[in-house]
Amino acid sequence: VKRYFKMITSAGIKVNVPKTRRTFCKKCKKHQPHKVTQYKKGKDSLYVQGKRRYDRKQSGYGGQSKPIFRKKAKTTKKIVLRLECVEPNCRSKRMLAIKRCKHFELGGDKKRKNANARCSWIGYVIILSLFTL
Repeated sequence: VKRYFKMITSAGIKVNVPKTRRTFCKKCKKHQPHKVTQYKKGKDSLYVQGKRRYDRKQSGYGGQSKPIFRKKAKTTKKIVLRLECVEPNCRSKRMLAIKRCKHFELGGDKKRKNANARCSWIGYVIILSLFTL
């Protein structure tokens, strides 16, 4: 069962994911609660082979040696969730990719049916109580 909620706003669809999720842990071999965070890319290393080669080629005279990519096609990135088991002896982590979205929210308010109707009903009760006084 997918446990994230889509909320339609004026800016488009907002995906809201709960901060905890009960799902299968491979290390514990059973369903456990997991802490959900959004995956972030780490800092690029200066010492990987490709970066060393690129820097060597760039040094000296001759300007930009390799093409700089400018024809970006996508407007969104795929959201990757990082699930961490809350069991103290386990703490195993795994990644879970969800679909592309423009607006992503972690642990926001849940979408309610007839939220506006509920507010208007409360307002009606308050006004009615003022008239009866």
